[in-house]
Amino acid sequence: MEPITDSVPSGQGLHLRRLHDLSDFEVADGNPDVRGWAVRGADGQQFGQVHELIVDTDALKVRYLDVELDERLNINERDRHILLPIGVAALDEEADNVFVPSLTARSVLEYPPYVEIQISRQYEEAMLRALNLPLTQATTADFYSQPGYDDHAFYQRRRLE
Repeated sequence: MEPITDSVPSGQGLHLRRLHDLSDFEVADGNPDVRGWAVRGADGQQFGQVHELIVDTDALKVRYLDVELDERLNINERDRHILLPIGVAALDEEADNVFVPSLTARSVLEYPPYVEIQISRQYEEAMLRALNLPLTQATTADFYSQPGYDDHAFYQRRRLE
């Protein structure tokens, strides 16, 4: 697996930041902080753990889950992180798990790794292709209106406190 990077960084992706780097941001009241939760695929097997939340600072929304893949998958340390669009995952209502029905412990090995530099549109499109989601001809302004970025899908199965 090779990370996808642009040779010359563009202005794309600069609005996306790790939550822990944003001192004025926190998880919204009533929503669980899923960092540290197990990530399971369609086969029920855990393939990683939510390491961080990637926030769109313009829209004030979580766009991606930064998932650290399990060491037992035998992936080198440099390629052990992936990003998942928030809308492709759902909270497990029984336990502190994040469920990703479009991946398995085996298929995640073909997923594009995330290197913490900058998230380019090219990388975002590679993620959507790996998840078998359609690529729309969306402009930058409405790129995140695609179903893969629908945070309601993520939180809809949330346990009530």
